[in-house]
Amino acid sequence: MKRYLRRMLLAGIGGLYVLSVPWYRSGGETGGSGFGLPDWVVVAIGCYVAVAVLNAAAWLLTDIDEDGT
Repeated sequence: MKRYLRRMLLAGIGGLYVLSVPWYRSGGETGGSGFGLPDWVVVAIGCYVAVAVLNAAAWLLTDIDEDGT
């Protein structure tokens, strides 16, 4: 079960990286957010923060061989 959950977390990380690229925007389109930044910047930063959280969770589920064998 841990392996399956870890793989799903890693797949989620890949999906967030794809989502962070502003594919959905047209050229020259401008948009703003409440933070004074373009909306694509807020989406990208949110994705990168989520990637960091999912990566930490995946590492917590990783079994590490202490013996080095």
